[in-house]
Amino acid sequence: MRNAPTILHLDMDAFFAAVEQASKPSLRGKAVVVGGLGPRGVVATASYEARVFGVHSAMPMAQARRLAPNAAYLVPRFTLYRAISEQVMTLLRELSPLVEPLSLDEAFVDLEAGGAAWDEESARRAGERLRADIRAVTGLTGSVGLAASKMLAKIASEQAKPDGLVLIEPGTERDMLAPMPVRTLPGVGPATGDHLRRAGITTVRELAEAGEDELVRLLGKAHGQALYAMAHARDERPVVAEREAKSVSVEDTYDVDIHDRLRVGLEVQRLADRCVRRLRGAGLSGRTIVLKVRRYDFSTLTRSETLRGPTDDPAVIREAAARLLDSVDTTGGVRLLGVGVSGLADYTQEDLFAQAMPVRVVEEPEEAAVEAEAEQPEAAERHWRAGQDVRHEEYGPGWVQGSGLGRVTVRFETPQSEPGRVRTFFVDDPALSSAEPLPLVADPSHPPTRPGQPNSGRHGAPPRTPEERRDRKEPRGREEPRVREESRGREDSRVREESRGREASRVREESLAPGGDRVLDDARVPEGANLPVEARAAEEGRAPGEAHALDGAGIPGEARTPEEVGVPDEARASNEVGG
Repeated sequence: MRNAPTILHLDMDAFFAAVEQASKPSLRGKAVVVGGLGPRGVVATASYEARVFGVHSAMPMAQARRLAPNAAYLVPRFTLYRAISEQVMTLLRELSPLVEPLSLDEAFVDLEAGGAAWDEESARRAGERLRADIRAVTGLTGSVGLAASKMLAKIASEQAKPDGLVLIEPGTERDMLAPMPVRTLPGVGPATGDHLRRAGITTVRELAEAGEDELVRLLGKAHGQALYAMAHARDERPVVAEREAKSVSVEDTYDVDIHDRLRVGLEVQRLADRCVRRLRGAGLSGRTIVLKVRRYDFSTLTRSETLRGPTDDPAVIREAAARLLDSVDTTGGVRLLGVGVSGLADYTQEDLFAQAMPVRVVEEPEEAAVEAEAEQPEAAERHWRAGQDVRHEEYGPGWVQGSGLGRVTVRFETPQSEPGRVRTFFVDDPALSSAEPLPLVADPSHPPTRPGQPNSGRHGAPPRTPEERRDRKEPRGREEPRVREESRGREDSRVREESRGREASRVREESLAPGGDRVLDDARVPEGANLPVEARAAEEGRAPGEAHALDGAGIPGEARTPEEVGVPDEARASNEVGG
């Protein structure tokens, strides 16, 4: 144990939800839930406003909707989360070369190794400076814990939430831990907690008083000795800058159980190809191929096969995964499939290419899968997901608030703007397209974008001439859109357009066309709720591997959920590559 609190633990506050609130002014101060939006989706992160209603991470999304029906339910945007995470990690590396990331929003830092702190006062100054730098660079808040060990620093950051700093003075650790529940200690989950409770141990003080021999008898040698040391505030684990990846894997949870054996085989091959892309992206190969199958009754089967040497060849990995699938009974239905590679190395064993069976042609079933998908009617709304970034040629940047019945509702606002206006378009409107996320903190060298105003998406450029619009094959109805707003006291403004084709979107502010959805910008909710009532929409279809359902905002999304958490596989960071 150190004599100074020079180990820092940073945990960003409700990271995914906080990013969404920072990028969407209309959601600030309101309940936001991020995760898989399908019937089997799981909450990844909930804002503090949503937690008031009992919503928390790892909760089934259906249960979250029942607890907070008026919350905004959004799909994760991992591209943006990773970019902001890298900004935060860069600030941490400026403090010390020893930074141990645990996930996108959490890390340990050894301040002493970087000379950033050597005693209590300098550690506190470093922590406060870090919090200020994070707010200035990202616009977000983080909680900081400072202590003489990693375990205590993490406990301190939990006590500091949200947006705070807690420093545990050396010599006070045992007195601080004594009244805390045993679940406070790392490694004590629900099962271990229940086991200790049945033995009459509920607090850390009782854990320490039980003695090492009793804990070894209850929990086994390794776990019992580790918990006994933690109960006495002993934790000698160093901050490790590089953590070796143990495996690379991908998996999908399906909205509807898959019963067709051919479809199951095609899904396994698709997952194998995705796993290979992640392997090659990380410059790795592996020897052991792992297949994971969760059946209709929630029973989970894992099969593995170890090759003669490491490989990243897609044909070899597909062959191995297919052989493993042959040993699994899937007649009752499959709800989850996963393919992984372990035994990682940074080289490839060339002679393994001969393992791929030349008579098996994987292109044929892949083409069959494409044809099968083409035969299924797919709703265009599946391209517009709740929270997705978009840009309109006339109204600029915004985000998808709802879609359904052939229309998509967009709120035009940016991180630096006021809460924006809502407009509705046909889902196939050629002027509406996907866009990259905007930075949360404005670049002072560029003027802020004004969403919701004509041509704002072109950063102040003059309107296009009719010739330019013809070159871009824009509909004639977009040349001179005329909008006449009614008097201030009326709720809806009427938008009149001169168009000849269906391509021209009929935009109506504040409400949809008859038979469509209704959007309430500032809906009244029960006192204390302070939640948005978002658009309602009807479910119109789903694609293979995607779960489309109406979230609390009435917007379809997809739920591709890894492991038990149910978040898209890109979210996995711990001991995984590319997460």
